[in-house]
Amino acid sequence: MQDQSVRLRLDEAELARLLAGESVENTTRFGGIEGWGMAVSLHAGEQPVLLDGGTFCRLVLPRNAVEALAARLPCRDGLPFDIALDEGGQLQLQFDVDVRDSVRQRGVTRRSTASSV
Repeated sequence: MQDQSVRLRLDEAELARLLAGESVENTTRFGGIEGWGMAVSLHAGEQPVLLDGGTFCRLVLPRNAVEALAARLPCRDGLPFDIALDEGGQLQLQFDVDVRDSVRQRGVTRRSTASSV
């Protein structure tokens, strides 16, 4: 996290759960029982949605965009989203899948170049 920017990086197992319709959740504890948590899930819409609950928030991402990212893995380019906030501000979200984990799970995909005949 930095200012109004959040980078969210999942591994291949978490991506598979997300694509299967599950939520992926994470909670960071700051000692004791208090902490901050985030859940990520997918929806059929075209724009991401942020549901804020104070110490826990849910990001709901567009399924089609995440599926398109999954189809081109492994790659370094993730999905950038701008999420409008209630008070007129904006949250910049960078959604990535760990490229090293993708290479381990999927192998290296060579990009083909067009050859002239």
